[in-house]
Amino acid sequence: MRAVWYDRQGPADEVIVSGELPTPEPGRGEVCVRLHASGVNPSDTYRRRGAVPAEYPRVIPNSDGAGVVCGVGEGVSPSWVGKRVWLYNGQRNGRWMGTAAEYIALDADLVTELPDHVSFAEGATLGIPCMTAHGCVFAAGAVQGKRLLVTGGAGAVGNYAVQLAAWAGAEVIATVSSPDKAGRAAAAGAAHVVNYRTEDVAARVAGITKGSGVDHVVDVDLGGNLAVVLASVREHGSMAYYASNGALEPAVNLRTLMARNLTLRGFVLPTSPRVARKRAQRDIEAFLRTRGRLLSVAGTFALHETAAAHLSVEAGGKVGTVVVACDR
Repeated sequence: MRAVWYDRQGPADEVIVSGELPTPEPGRGEVCVRLHASGVNPSDTYRRRGAVPAEYPRVIPNSDGAGVVCGVGEGVSPSWVGKRVWLYNGQRNGRWMGTAAEYIALDADLVTELPDHVSFAEGATLGIPCMTAHGCVFAAGAVQGKRLLVTGGAGAVGNYAVQLAAWAGAEVIATVSSPDKAGRAAAAGAAHVVNYRTEDVAARVAGITKGSGVDHVVDVDLGGNLAVVLASVREHGSMAYYASNGALEPAVNLRTLMARNLTLRGFVLPTSPRVARKRAQRDIEAFLRTRGRLLSVAGTFALHETAAAHLSVEAGGKVGTVVVACDR
């Protein structure tokens, strides 16, 4: 099969190469997917650069993808063959072979049917972004009738968080950094949009909630946003975060969290509980049945251009997920 890989960590244009590798065969409990699209997430670029120590002598990068099941291993129903699917955790949890290739073999638990009206490129945006959004939105339970603050509501994860929360019946307040991003957050279902560059977020939240604060926060940068988040969440409320680039070791007044009975939870997809991941897959499958969802492809590159795709993600400023077309 055609594939892209690296044998050492470093800059994308120096370490990523392409060529031919053996096509994987599905083992027990696995399916083989003919990939049509591979999603490139920031975490894929971090791993390639060396933020995570090298786990294998060779790595086919990228975790997320979409394609068609072309084979099954022992213990997997043959009915999977021919189904359109999206997948996650490709190059994670013991697998060196990710989705930047024509084929991948992985646990059948990690694939979910993809509706016909969703393209493969759009399906490749679902893995890390949508699964992470789900894990954070529902970290404290059902959100129907509750108020949620989603920071970074136009980002890949944040926009899915807005959509999922609104779909589940929450009133969503989203923060953004520009008028264009405000439109994107509103289109996703945010009832209120706050430009954090020009407005006082905590004051706006207080005004919207009549001083009571939000029930739950989904945060893109807890270290950088901690003061705003604590000022915006109600007593007995909760906060879930999936990144903290602003500060990895922020000063946290634990007595404040304790006195207000606040719950704080971090989230990372690959090691999250299986039962939570299966619930997310079921919910996302139901969420996708309604047309008009925003599944944003920020740009598309051919398979042999995977290095350029990684560089595009690292450059920042993207709206949605960068995708590699594995059939090009």
